[in-house]
Amino acid sequence: MLKELELHIQARYPLIYLVSWEEDRVIREIQKICDDENHKKRLYLWSETQGLQLAALPDKPPDLSLTDPLNILDHIIKSRENGGRQIYILLDFHPFLSNHTIIRKVRDVGKALRKSEKTLIFLSPKLVLPDELAKEVVVFDFDLPSLEQLSEALDSIVETLQKKFNLTTKLKNPAFRERLLKASQGLTILEMSDAIAKAVVAHQAIDESTIPLILEEKKQIIRKSGILEYYPAEETFDEVGGLGNLKRWLSKRDKAFTEEARHFGIPVPKGLMLVGVQGCGKSLCAKAVANQWRLPLLRLDVGKVFSGLVGSSEENIRKAIKIAESVAPCLLWIDEIEKGLSGAASSNFSDAGTTARVFATFTTWLQEKTKPVFVISTANDISLLPPEIMRKGRFDEIFFVDLPNLEERIEIFRIHLSKRKRDPREFDLEFLAQYADGFSGAEIEQAIISALYDAFEEERPLTTDDILRNIKETVPLSRTMAEKISALRHWAESRARYASGDYASVSEVPREEIPIHLQGRKETRKRGSMGSFQG
Repeated sequence: MLKELELHIQARYPLIYLVSWEEDRVIREIQKICDDENHKKRLYLWSETQGLQLAALPDKPPDLSLTDPLNILDHIIKSRENGGRQIYILLDFHPFLSNHTIIRKVRDVGKALRKSEKTLIFLSPKLVLPDELAKEVVVFDFDLPSLEQLSEALDSIVETLQKKFNLTTKLKNPAFRERLLKASQGLTILEMSDAIAKAVVAHQAIDESTIPLILEEKKQIIRKSGILEYYPAEETFDEVGGLGNLKRWLSKRDKAFTEEARHFGIPVPKGLMLVGVQGCGKSLCAKAVANQWRLPLLRLDVGKVFSGLVGSSEENIRKAIKIAESVAPCLLWIDEIEKGLSGAASSNFSDAGTTARVFATFTTWLQEKTKPVFVISTANDISLLPPEIMRKGRFDEIFFVDLPNLEERIEIFRIHLSKRKRDPREFDLEFLAQYADGFSGAEIEQAIISALYDAFEEERPLTTDDILRNIKETVPLSRTMAEKISALRHWAESRARYASGDYASVSEVPREEIPIHLQGRKETRKRGSMGSFQG
């Protein structure tokens, strides 16, 4: 981007608009361009509060007579200092660009500067460009610091802090340094500096404790967006029952965001679509991936994208994408994506094309994105999804998440009993898993929770039969929506990979015919009083 900016200055483009929060870094970079032998220009800074000042002499008092926006524009046209070889940076000028007189004056400046070696640069954290100036001004988004720039800044930050504190650092460890810098991507240099300083004050060291504090800075950025939510990565793959194929696929890509992977020739993974039955662990898996890969997990609420103001929905999706890219590498989780995009096909008739435009922006970004944002989308009803989003290239893979099979149900029972401080060995897991044929992971969890309420009310330990009773009282989704699940499986046979080694079959035997007592349990299996009926 800097080379492009320098090229435009050399080509004598009169009006340039830079969008960035980092005033100091932008000014330093433009000062380097001015100092270059090929340019030898003077750089001037202007703000409404400080007036005009020569950037190379920050200690010299500014000219306070030029705080008025019209006056500074007049001055730029008339100034002949340094033979007219000048660059002016106007800070936060965007509020004035709603005034017609100033808009007209900016156009006058543009005409006058075409015949000179002056350049006028608007520097602001937000882009406000009236239609009258759309053809006059070149717009650049000033990128956040690259890894190399962050690395240079890190050395400078540490050197400064070393003078104040007796520091211990792990920065000589290349792996730690890379993790620290990767965690800092998406922050400004000032934000990274503040986070590291906070870590040094708290721990007198730059070590593993520093990275969570840097991620806290990213949380602040996300929280302020209003469209994205930050989810703490607390779940692990140990809490996800089954889904062996999916877990292996994800584990292979654990280090896919490292520089080592780039040198090996591995591209940055694009994303994953998880399609399947409700309550079978799709959302849980998204959270576990963030923990496994040690990356921030952002959730995009599609409902918040669609605002009531005309044109704001398209701006909201672009804003969400930009924020996600700014904190990359990260995971962007879109739960039940079909609910947000289901109206794309009829959008021209129902909402003047808003959904279609939002969908087009999102799918184009999925296809073309270069920043390391791994997208995990989940869907329960593929019939509502526009076919374009399922096309190859949008996602690396589409996985079908089916109802858990017998072994997976045993694992799910074990996970949820352990989470609730019960010893799984005290329960007849195989019998429960057989009886819970056709149950999703969420339904198994709820059966255990309901059984806990029963045992708690009667002030006694939880037993296998408490869980069994609640399983019997539950009508699983696989029976109430058997036709839809069958259609979903048929769709997945040739269009998706199975997240598990095989898929479960829903028993054709009516559950009412299976007795609630334990006659069917093997006589040889022995359990203690906590886990089964006696006798």
